[in-house]
Amino acid sequence: MSLFDNMPGAQTAIAFPASLAEKYRPHSFAEFVGLDRPKKILAKFADAPYPSAWRFIGPPGVGKTTMALALCEAIRGELHHIPSQRCNVETLEDVIRQCHYATAKPNGLHVVLIDEAHKMSKAAQLHLLSKLDATAFPPATIFIFTANDEEGLEKPFLSRTREIVFQSHGMAEDAASLLERIWEREAGNAEKPNFLRIVRDSQNNVRDALMSLETEILAA
Repeated sequence: MSLFDNMPGAQTAIAFPASLAEKYRPHSFAEFVGLDRPKKILAKFADAPYPSAWRFIGPPGVGKTTMALALCEAIRGELHHIPSQRCNVETLEDVIRQCHYATAKPNGLHVVLIDEAHKMSKAAQLHLLSKLDATAFPPATIFIFTANDEEGLEKPFLSRTREIVFQSHGMAEDAASLLERIWEREAGNAEKPNFLRIVRDSQNNVRDALMSLETEILAA
């Protein structure tokens, strides 16, 4: 499967019904640029998922949240997405309460995704600790916490979650190739910019690189 399957071709007038980052967001593991180890681990996990807690650690824009969403799609789970700014004890309690009820999804799994977990308050982390204990873990629930690093995360919290490290190192050429394919689809025969430079200027942050590419397309 490719990011470009079922995509409309280039148009004479440039139009962005959504940002490039959203339009070309991967929906399956195979569509991701790089990230071979996370893809391998999560593809195997998706074949036989079980209640568990994971933390995805890596720099901004590397694909942590998108990978979590792809996992949810792969296992056809019921998604509960909590941004860090809304991750308080009251919200957590409400979501965890929902996870004790059966979902209409085929495999009956709930997926609780908490973005930027390193920004969670200590109170929220301590509340989660009681829920991540084996005796209190919500049934049929998978927790995923994304974070730029482990600073700000309590040690007991780390000990109750499985870590997957997301690295942008070595992704530059693959990311540049992705930008070129998107350029050909969106900008047609316009003179191409230096895609590798765009990626490197974005420090291998694919999301930022796509934002820069949008500007280049509009200027073409």
